[in-house]
Amino acid sequence: MKIKFLGQNCFLFTYNGKNILSDPFYNFQKEQSGFDIKAQKIDYVLITHAHGDHIADVQEVLENHPEATVIGQPEICGYFNHPNSIDINFGGSAKFDDLKISMVPAHHTSSFPDGTYGGQPAGYVFRFQDKNIYFAGDTGVMADMALFPQLFGEISLSVLPIGGHYTMCARKAAFAASELLKCKKVIGCHFDTFPPIAINHDDAKALFNEKNVELILPKVGEEFTV
Repeated sequence: MKIKFLGQNCFLFTYNGKNILSDPFYNFQKEQSGFDIKAQKIDYVLITHAHGDHIADVQEVLENHPEATVIGQPEICGYFNHPNSIDINFGGSAKFDDLKISMVPAHHTSSFPDGTYGGQPAGYVFRFQDKNIYFAGDTGVMADMALFPQLFGEISLSVLPIGGHYTMCARKAAFAASELLKCKKVIGCHFDTFPPIAINHDDAKALFNEKNVELILPKVGEEFTV
């Protein structure tokens, strides 16, 4: 699986020729990523919750890729009313080929910019080839995290918010990774996008080092392979 960071909680996951775009918010830092939605092939749009910095570019994606499938809570799918949707809830999963995407809770809030209720916020666990990637979405530390390695198996990689203010800070994320998720590698997200979530990179890495967890602070447009 390839994972490309497009800013905030927006990632392009590529697996077996399928592209999954999470929480579309790529236009905000487009000058750094060079991401052109018209030049892409988008198969799935995966949404964690309804806040504006996670759904701002959904309509543009669907206008350019009407064949794409939206994956999210029933409230999210109902709001966009896209003909290709997979509306799952906690305990449910979406599956294609040998990739299974399971919805898990997140400790946050969720409403659309117009005030419409967005359902309960979520994270997802990507399960493929005996690997598990935890994609947390926006969340604080929660006891549920300790259940994920028990339910799904070893968490190979976690994508965690680390900017604080609206989500976990780096200290809390390092604790979550080490003590609850038992995960040794983390890609940070939801940091430096706006002033309230600006972080000191050296301090963040030191906090993770103390817990013997590798922290990757991706640059916008950077790609990784799992």
